[in-house]
Amino acid sequence: MSNVRLRPRWSVLGGLALASLVVPPALFCQDSDTRQPAAILDSLAALYPTNELAAAAPFGPGEQMKYRVEIGWFDVGEGHLTVEGLDTVRGNSTYRAQMTIHASMLGLGVHDTYTTFFDVSTLQSWRFLREMNQVNYHATRHYEFYPEDGIWDNEDKEEGEKDKSGPLGSALPLDDISMIYFLRQMELEVGKTYTLSRYFKRDGNPLEIRVLRREHKKVDAGEFDCIVVQPIIQTSGMFSDGGEAEIYFSDDDRRLMVYMKTNIQGFPGALELYLKDYQPGVQLDADSRTEAAEARRARAQSEAAAGR
Repeated sequence: MSNVRLRPRWSVLGGLALASLVVPPALFCQDSDTRQPAAILDSLAALYPTNELAAAAPFGPGEQMKYRVEIGWFDVGEGHLTVEGLDTVRGNSTYRAQMTIHASMLGLGVHDTYTTFFDVSTLQSWRFLREMNQVNYHATRHYEFYPEDGIWDNEDKEEGEKDKSGPLGSALPLDDISMIYFLRQMELEVGKTYTLSRYFKRDGNPLEIRVLRREHKKVDAGEFDCIVVQPIIQTSGMFSDGGEAEIYFSDDDRRLMVYMKTNIQGFPGALELYLKDYQPGVQLDADSRTEAAEARRARAQSEAAAGR
């Protein structure tokens, strides 16, 4: 393995600023966007044609989920989970997806931004940006993944510094956010625990996915039949062992993240995300796009028949 490696520098803030420039304006469904959802999807479909190499998946560019953040009985902020668009990392076609959580309570705050670049074909992660501002903890990380060399590299560290690089835990690595999207396309059977050696840091493996139960969940966006999953990564973070995180995925074709709870060190209680708004994106896999359109029509007909 060569000791000399030429890589583009990509800081978290600089990368996000560049990302905002390359995302087509029509991608975003802002509150000020008065177009109907069908018109937005038509625009997205024109921007993003189907790709025969893309993996079957229930998500795609333009998908947005907006959350109300709660601690205890208090509304304390807002969160987002968004497939911002497509990107390229060292010649690999990727989704660029971002999760943000902004919450404050009693002078305590959480302001986290996670950005993942994961492959449209294999769903493996190629780059992971993390900016965390929590109670007594502040960190910025920019990870690049090199499966051909079997290493991850922290671009925010200089050579010789601790946590500069390390062995990849998998040739098809996942990070904290790409894992959520990977789970959305898995067949999840209640009562089973799936053990995956897929986390990008070797000491974070095995990644355990416990499928706990089915549950009907009422959130701001409506009522959903859900599959409740507990992901456990053997490292620090919102899915760490002992954090007791749970994710509620809708038990339908969309596999929406309807609700999530996790413990944040220093906060008096669990941090909870309740889905309050959803804008579908367009799937890159042709069959997935067709199935999603048919499912939307079926839901619209069902809601019309129910008088909603």
